[in-house]
Amino acid sequence: MSTAGTDSREASILIEQEAQIGTIVLNRPHHSNAFTVEMIDAWVKALEDLRSDPEVRVIVVTGAGKGFCSGAEVEILEKSASALERKNLLWQHIHRIPLLLESLDKPIIAMINGTAVGAGLDMALMCDLRIAAKSARLSEAYARMGLVPGDGGAYFLPRLVGTAKALELLWTADFISGERAEAIGLVNHVVADDELRDFTYALARKIANMPPLAVQMIKRAVYQSRHVDLRTALDLISSHMAVIQSTEDSQEALQAFREKRIPRYHGK
Repeated sequence: MSTAGTDSREASILIEQEAQIGTIVLNRPHHSNAFTVEMIDAWVKALEDLRSDPEVRVIVVTGAGKGFCSGAEVEILEKSASALERKNLLWQHIHRIPLLLESLDKPIIAMINGTAVGAGLDMALMCDLRIAAKSARLSEAYARMGLVPGDGGAYFLPRLVGTAKALELLWTADFISGERAEAIGLVNHVVADDELRDFTYALARKIANMPPLAVQMIKRAVYQSRHVDLRTALDLISSHMAVIQSTEDSQEALQAFREKRIPRYHGK
């Protein structure tokens, strides 16, 4: 295990690695893992480190203690004086996270182990998959504080639950349970609290055991296709298919299928 970033006496971000799975732990449990600017910097560095690590095929993001993330520290909202400074705090610092998460081809799973509020929920929405504990409580709390979802919630939430349901959640700032979140498509699965870690890492291992280049290119194709017309999407995927079929991993997968054995992937 390694650490990244500092938060007073302890690291605000922890990086754990086991086999082919890297885990980013938001590590301010006594502050409900609310993030500071310094924590965002450490989060960016952790993502970049795991992206460049060839041994890591899947990334899990979770919170230390009993919660996932309660959003930004109030001091972040109050520290900027001018409108331009407030915009740049988001654009030049916090917004690096969603842009990096989308461009990072490795699958990213949010393991929501408790409360996720405001920007904390948005951070989970930015991940590719979300697994929530049954006790999790989720809220887009911005309206309650007279704010707008400044971290990408207005972009990600409608794409997961639809426009009308997203607007209801954003306008009311209501808390919903993990089970309700699963029912509306906000999370992929909700599981018992004591099964959350095992379930999440079983899913992560299942994905990590797939041909890594194919997994990465699938993520790229899905996100690219959200922004283009059908003809462009098909043009892109035909290029992806041509490239992936020429890789050693693709050839190994096909050969292993023919020989009814477990494939051995190398990421080439």
